[in-house]
Amino acid sequence: MTAHQPIVVGVDGSPSSLQAVSWAAMEAARRGAPLTLVTTAIVTGGYVVPIGMPDTFYEEEQLEAERRLAEAESLVAQVAQGHTVEVEKAVSQDAPARELIERSKSARMVVVGANRRGLIERALLGSVSAAVVTHAHSPVAVVRGLPHVDVNDISGPVVVGVDGSKHSEHAVAMAFEEAAMRGAELVAVHVWSDVDLHAPFPSDFEWSQVQERERATLAESLAGYSGEFPDVPVRTVVVMDEPVRSLRDQAEHAQLLVVGSRGRGGFTGLLLGSTSRALLHHVTCPMLVVR
Repeated sequence: MTAHQPIVVGVDGSPSSLQAVSWAAMEAARRGAPLTLVTTAIVTGGYVVPIGMPDTFYEEEQLEAERRLAEAESLVAQVAQGHTVEVEKAVSQDAPARELIERSKSARMVVVGANRRGLIERALLGSVSAAVVTHAHSPVAVVRGLPHVDVNDISGPVVVGVDGSKHSEHAVAMAFEEAAMRGAELVAVHVWSDVDLHAPFPSDFEWSQVQERERATLAESLAGYSGEFPDVPVRTVVVMDEPVRSLRDQAEHAQLLVVGSRGRGGFTGLLLGSTSRALLHHVTCPMLVVR
């Protein structure tokens, strides 16, 4: 990734959006990266506007969008104290998800907030965040608005899911980078669930052999990164369990969870694997989905 690639964050004024801005600002400060704040105004090109709206309707929408961006920019300045973060502000005339997906083509990362306060919100995650995570071309961080907790005050390790696939290689690389920037421990979680627990096992079945094989898979996935990031302490977790449950449990006390967009069971037609998709609904710490 080149230095001029921005971190792009969606701004809608909600609590989770402001937490996303706060997290993105800290990420930009750590990386020395520019930050792009993007919001949308209601325009005829992207929305159906009720008949009879006053002539000042669009002007007021534009002013409200600019107000949201000013609030977000002020928050960036508070978070990035001691660091210079180059900020660009953009008011889009496109639908929010489409705008963020388009900007992801040239971004190093897109950051979105995700509220889950109501039943429908919990079921859908949030139409914008779900669409961006599924279709973006860059890594996407999903940040929740947690009550009484600032996202940048969350401590703990960086957790990464490793399954030995090509998709998880990119997640491992980015997880090491994130852990190094934070001075945090990296917890590499390898979960295998390819064995049918209800099928009869041969009498000579050796769990130790399976476990040894899976430990070797994890070691191979981590090989090389420890040399590149010698100051990052690494703890490995190898279990036979449901991937979602194991990663959720490890992420409960983490400051960041990093996963690949698809695992070894993914189909090429699916842009987001079942494990990553399920974790989005269950994890409360920031989650980074890496393509």
